[in-house]
Amino acid sequence: MHKLDYSLLHQLCRIHAPSGNEIAMKDFLLKYVKKNKSFWKVEPEIIHGPEFQDCLILKFGKPRTAIYAHMDSIGFTVRYQDQLVPIGGPKAETGYKLVGEDALGPIECELVENDGDLHYKFARGIQRGTELVFKCDFRESEEYVQSCYLDNRLGVFNALKVAETLEDGLIIFSCWEEHGGGSVSYLARHMVEKWGVTQALISDITWITEGVEHGQGVAISMRDRSIPRRSFVNRIIELAEESGIPYQLEVEGAGGSDGKELQASPYPIDWCFVGTPEDNVHSPDELVHKSDIVSMIQLYSTLMKRL
Repeated sequence: MHKLDYSLLHQLCRIHAPSGNEIAMKDFLLKYVKKNKSFWKVEPEIIHGPEFQDCLILKFGKPRTAIYAHMDSIGFTVRYQDQLVPIGGPKAETGYKLVGEDALGPIECELVENDGDLHYKFARGIQRGTELVFKCDFRESEEYVQSCYLDNRLGVFNALKVAETLEDGLIIFSCWEEHGGGSVSYLARHMVEKWGVTQALISDITWITEGVEHGQGVAISMRDRSIPRRSFVNRIIELAEESGIPYQLEVEGAGGSDGKELQASPYPIDWCFVGTPEDNVHSPDELVHKSDIVSMIQLYSTLMKRL
């Protein structure tokens, strides 16, 4: 486990899938699952279709708990002339390289930030409505992985690694999380009404802060802008403690995830955010410690067996 191959994560980070246009990520995941599922402990049922828009559900055995991992990323939309408007909350600094494609061909341009106004610098005009994302520069050292879009391609990577040994559970790949959400309500309805599943783990990425550090284990979030039910969070902490897997506790007053939509649903769903912390959030240079990735995969595997 400590010698993880990060080539899959590199592939995921390069996929163009900003909020609202996750179809390329869905197509990649469908191909990946169909190619690899015969090597997994249990072959999942693959569930998708118009009623789920661009989302994807994998059902293993008799599920009790769901893993939610959002597929979308932050980015930018071309407005008028050379103007850009953000998708989600990307960090914006002059000189960042952006990539995309319009009807005239591939694009690699430069971001220009001027007192909050965002523009692009390119040899030609870019068609309005074109989405631009950070150019991927994936770097790996002995201890760290660094790239754009570790949030949340690492959450997706975690789910796919857990899938290899998962016997009972749901893995739900959602859309729009970075720009306010919108898919989790109907995914939650199907989860509860079809299988009676009312507990979920949010496979997403959190922040390095004065209380959450690199190399100290996966972060179990006790709260962010939303507050999950304390008894469920306590159960997760108890199982983490029993497992001996490195973890750290997070307490924040800001930030959010798919858990917010689960809590706002009309169903009694317990949820908890459990994720690797990163530095340089929402930038081209997001940074994660490899040991925290390992502990995330290990803890998810344990929790999906025990919850």
